[in-house]
Amino acid sequence: MKRTTAELAEYLPAQLLGDPALEITGLAGPENATLLDLIYLDAPKFAARVEKSAARCVLAHPGTQLAGNKTLLAHADPKFAFAKAAAWLLATPAPKATVHATAIISPSAKLAATVAVGPYAVVEDDVEIGANSTIAAFCFIGRGSRIGANCVLHPRVTLYAGAHLADRVEVHSGAVVGSDGFGYVFGDGRFWKFPQVGKIEIASDVEIGANTTIDRGSLETTEIATGVKIDNLVQIAHNVRIGEHTVIAAQTGISGSSTIGKRVLIGGQVGIADHCTLEDGAVAGAQAGIPTGKTIRSGQIVWGTPARPLDKFKTQYAYLTRLPELAKRVGDLEDKTKG
Repeated sequence: MKRTTAELAEYLPAQLLGDPALEITGLAGPENATLLDLIYLDAPKFAARVEKSAARCVLAHPGTQLAGNKTLLAHADPKFAFAKAAAWLLATPAPKATVHATAIISPSAKLAATVAVGPYAVVEDDVEIGANSTIAAFCFIGRGSRIGANCVLHPRVTLYAGAHLADRVEVHSGAVVGSDGFGYVFGDGRFWKFPQVGKIEIASDVEIGANTTIDRGSLETTEIATGVKIDNLVQIAHNVRIGEHTVIAAQTGISGSSTIGKRVLIGGQVGIADHCTLEDGAVAGAQAGIPTGKTIRSGQIVWGTPARPLDKFKTQYAYLTRLPELAKRVGDLEDKTKG
């Protein structure tokens, strides 16, 4: 999509310093940019890269001075503004509202007139799909599922029966939404499966990464709130509740009946046991292990296994790295006392 710098300045909004008629058609890093690309500068140490770039328009902090006759869009947060500009410049055109001849659509399913369904997709009984949504090749939409408007399901996404997705949800390839939770009770010499008959509700503007799995509730509801972003290869168990605008990185596992608050940041490979609570604004660093029933307080940053406050983790880790040296010193002291 083609925009002028004046249009971008109004959209972001940003202060325009330079040519208002300059055309922008894309975005890139400084080294790969063309004359028509937008680039950004968010730290002075990268200024030389930006000055050498072919790009003529730069998003930068107010007061930035650059050589090379660049047009500047001054913004307090250039990286955020760059992402916002990308959403406008690189907007995906609405798909053609067609149902492929190989797709299997139940007669009782209700699809808006502008829905696109790809090859070999299966849409079961009583499914509802909202306007401008895309169901790509080989997707499976189980009976009674509800998909809102402007959703995108990439190839081979599976929605189990009764899954509910609100508007503007994007689900990447191989993800499974609404599968049974891992719940068993031992008796009479064997494991009996605890009922997994609850619901799953995905709110608006959620993005779910490739090969992620989100289980339905057992007797309750698994809930993913507005704006949550989930990376690839994440496991979210039954009855988990995740608050608005929380971000979860790859290979994290969240066990049953845990509650994650709003704007929580969860690093890669974090393990959260059952019935845990991460309050609003908490941060769990990569590979943190949070034991059963533990509460991480609002705004607290934790690291390590078992998870503990970051300052404490750093102190303990520093001692751990010195263990060989300390062991030698203790051994030397023991030898002296024996002598």
